[in-house]
Amino acid sequence: MGLSLFGDRRHAQPPPLPFEGHLPGFDRATGWLNSPPFTNNELRGTVVLVDFWTYTCINWLRTLAYVRAWAEKYKDRGLVTVGVHTPEFPFERDVENVEHAVEAMRIAYPVAIDSDYGVWRDFGNHYWPAIYVADREGRIRYHHFGEGEYEETERVVQQLLGVEDDMVRVEPEGLEAQADWANLMSPESYLGYEQGRNFGSPGGAGFDEARTYAAPDSLMLNRWALLGNWTIASGASVLNEAGGRILFRFHARDVNLVLRGDSVPFRVLVDGQPPGDGHGGDVDEQGRGTVREPRLYQLVRQSGAIVDRTFEISFGAAGVEAYVFTFG
Repeated sequence: MGLSLFGDRRHAQPPPLPFEGHLPGFDRATGWLNSPPFTNNELRGTVVLVDFWTYTCINWLRTLAYVRAWAEKYKDRGLVTVGVHTPEFPFERDVENVEHAVEAMRIAYPVAIDSDYGVWRDFGNHYWPAIYVADREGRIRYHHFGEGEYEETERVVQQLLGVEDDMVRVEPEGLEAQADWANLMSPESYLGYEQGRNFGSPGGAGFDEARTYAAPDSLMLNRWALLGNWTIASGASVLNEAGGRILFRFHARDVNLVLRGDSVPFRVLVDGQPPGDGHGGDVDEQGRGTVREPRLYQLVRQSGAIVDRTFEISFGAAGVEAYVFTFG
């Protein structure tokens, strides 16, 4: 039988991979989970996949099902997967919080704790998530920043391992589910003044001072507002009195929010109504939930038509810290 117009893809040789420098190693990690520390000498002879992450990052969470599956499928074929946890928010430097996330997210592969950004700087990294793949001689042959390119990444792993196999099949759920990209029109939005944008409460924002805020007459798409007594700090908005609320005009299937608080009850409304079947994994149909540990909370997951809507969350106690909205 002759070759098709496109050749016999099953046996076509993959293109050579570039050389992107040597694996810097993990000497500046401040600790390890699921494994004793690795040295470069110990890793020689293995293919190494390095995954930079931080546990509240929705972009990384949507890649986790794939990284977890690769680590499991190829661990006995010569692949070592190392997750490097480099924190974005102060509470992510707390190793107990990372340990809890590792357990809750079913991460069984080794995790290097990078609380001082030493490994991050050694790699010259700038992103969550970021994947680097090194060959058996410790040479980095591939990298990918952000979500996507899952098949391409797995093909590289197979090429460096010298194996041919089907791609992993995953069915991500909850926060790991892929975004509804066709309907995603709201960007990541920080609630501290260092990176915050599009604040909509009348009178503007006051920095590092307690101030009582009110809702605007109307809220344009992708603008947010505070109601009640809040302090807008560099990295978060901090509630000073019970009853405070946050509004956001959004266009997306999912609404997520990074929150920190000590058993603070909250209530979510969408266009002034309980979310019902459109509730996220951290609230019930009436929109009720509780901030129990510092993490990303999934508050809305719509199943119907995606249009511009107004999200509202109110808190039953003071002390909650709101860091960043993400959407999916």
